[in-house]
Order: sequence, then structure tokens, then C-alpha cells
Amino acid sequence: MDSKLITIGRVSQMIGVSVQTLRRWDEAGKLLSIRKNKKGHRYYKKEDVESYGVKDLFKLAKFWIADDSGFEPSSAFYCSDSSVFQARLSRMENELGKIKELNLIFPLISAITGEIGNNSFDHNLGNWSDVPGILFAYNLNKKMVVLADRGQGILTTLRRVKKSLANHQDALYVAFTKIISGRAPEARGNGLKFVKDVVMNYKIGLFFQTGNAYLEIRKQNPVFEIKKSNTNIRGCLTLIKF
Repeated sequence: MDSKLITIGRVSQMIGVSVQTLRRWDEAGKLLSIRKNKKGHRYYKKEDVESYGVKDLFKLAKFWIADDSGFEPSSAFYCSDSSVFQARLSRMENELGKIKELNLIFPLISAITGEIGNNSFDHNLGNWSDVPGILFAYNLNKKMVVLADRGQGILTTLRRVKKSLANHQDALYVAFTKIISGRAPEARGNGLKFVKDVVMNYKIGLFFQTGNAYLEIRKQNPVFEIKKSNTNIRGCLTLIKF
């Protein structure tokens, strides 16, 4: 099968609708499939599915980070290196600055997005598991930013300088609360602490997962707690709501 075609089962997972619904959409011309064999099995162009997935960027990011094939995401969302990411981050900040109700916090939204994205590049340089770079997407109408990488994750990264870390929960807690440096007394590792402080002090929500550990800080209830997920992901996955 063409590597750029996706089975109907995977599309169902990606968009979050049933296979039966996808068949109905196909017949109605809402999201068209391709038939490649006599049995009539439905496949979908990756570009078509990703374009449709803009309606739910977080599901799109979760699908990409969990997929075994390690395909590059759509060029509309893919930042292959930090220079591409910085250019798109600047574009997002300019667009955020035009939204009147975000006048006081749009630089902070851009700053925490930059910290998370830059962490992915800084800590995975030369050590990407398969696809280098990050998925970076945003929908200003829905007031959301999504970032994902298929890197090593926080536990592997921090164990280089703190070998005693037992699991993803411990690593995520340290990443968001402690200053860790492999070159003491240099005060490095402040990025995610800065993210936490901004989110907890302003009307911003955050979901962040690495491995099977995640934290969720809601705008209405800024409580910091590490939880264990039923799913284990590679790299890191972030949703920012504002």
C-alpha cells in the first residue's frame, strides 16, 4: 500500500469517529476515500485526513505521536528544525496580538509555546527516535495551541543527569518543579518551571504528557498534580488553552 494512504481504521482513530460514520461521509462526499482493490477496502490520502483533522488539532497530534510508522506530518504543521519553528512562532504571536481580549497575555502564550517547542529541539538533538522535529499547530478561533514530538521523552532526558528517577511521573514532577543541570552550578532547566508559573498565574490551561505521566492545569482550577495515564506515548504532547 502507498505509504501516504491511511486505512479506514486508522482514520477512525485519528478523527475520532466510527468506521461506519466514515463510510457514510464517503458516500456523501464529505471525506472521500480511495478504493485500491476488488474487495473495496477504503483508504484515505494522508493530506486529506490531516486537512480535515484541523478541526481537532489535539486528536491529530495524538494520532501522529502514537503512530508506529513515524510519517512526517503535513507541512502545514511540521517544523523540521528550530528555525522553522521560530518563524511560525513569530507568525502566531503576530496573529495573537491582533486579538483584543488577549492584549495582556499574548506575549506569555507565545513565550510558553516557545519554551516547550525549544525544549523538544534542545533535548532531542541528534537523538530523535525516527521523525526529527515537532508538530506545531494552533487554532486561534478555538484559542488552542498544540505541540508534539516523537523524541525520547523527559524520563530518558533527565536520567542523563539524575539517574535515580524511577518513572515518568517522577521525571515530569522534577521537570516542572526542580532546576536540574549537568554542569553545576549553572542554573539551567528553568523552561518548564516558567511554563508552570505562567499557566498557574494567568487564565491559561495546560495539558502535558510524556510517557504514561501527564499533568493538567485548568484555567478555572489552577491545581498542579501529576497523574498516570492508561496510554504510554513516545516523546511529549502538549495542549495549551487560553
